[in-house]
Amino acid sequence: MTKNTRFSPEVRQRAIRMVLESQDEYDSQWAAICSIAPKIGCTPETLRVWVRQHERDTGGGDGGLTSAERQRLKELERENRELRRSNMAVMGLAGVLRGKKVRTTISRKAVAAGDRVNRQFVAERPDQLWVADFTYVSTWQGFVYVAFIIDVFAGYIVGWRVSSSMETTFVLDALEQALWARRPSGTIHHSDKGSQYVSLAYTERLKEAGLLASTGSTGDSYDNAMAESINGLYKAEVIHRKSWKNRAEVELATLTWVDWYNNRRLLGRLGHTPPAEAEKAYYASIGNDDLAA
Repeated sequence: MTKNTRFSPEVRQRAIRMVLESQDEYDSQWAAICSIAPKIGCTPETLRVWVRQHERDTGGGDGGLTSAERQRLKELERENRELRRSNMAVMGLAGVLRGKKVRTTISRKAVAAGDRVNRQFVAERPDQLWVADFTYVSTWQGFVYVAFIIDVFAGYIVGWRVSSSMETTFVLDALEQALWARRPSGTIHHSDKGSQYVSLAYTERLKEAGLLASTGSTGDSYDNAMAESINGLYKAEVIHRKSWKNRAEVELATLTWVDWYNNRRLLGRLGHTPPAEAEKAYYASIGNDDLAA
């Protein structure tokens, strides 16, 4: 895989948006690019090229999409028009009241996949088992939602997304990032029975990508314990330390944390090594020099 193919259109779009939204907090746009680029996993020059192309496409940076992303958006909108006809019944979500627990799991039991995991959150190799979940963050402008997809082998976060909406497209974006980054086959994807994860759009995407769906019991944290644990770490290490202004601020902080967690956070179960290092050691042990590099 070449360097340029590592980043999906969604990831590039997100990186550009974070530069444009946060550049006023830095001495220059280049300083913002230099801060954000390594957390995405690209070079500052690569991100600078994305930003410049975006500015050319939008006539000076009006917040629009690049040419490639406009085409992708049109394709998604066409697909979504068809999917929504079948999906309308599961898209009614409970209203959110400030100061009360937010209900993020809306069950759709009739179509949920069976439980392939049975609370055994262990894997012998990367991309054998993924777990997915999302949580909420209170900001001055209302709630935002943060989705994670985690590879169970070393706890590596393979996909994430921050959104102001709980609709299915939000968790699909996290899935698309994970699929683009890892290109898995036969991976078990485990989640709760929330309507987003058992929706037609999400389950069809899992099938299309060759992933095996698995769901636990609604409202039982033990049936998705590893994802719940990552959510807890994220809340303790990032969210509960301050108040948050808006989605953009949460997104930038989440980017920073995911980069730190994957590459520098020492995990006891891995012999006090970070997830990325544990994965590299595994691939080195089986002689896969490309993935161990």
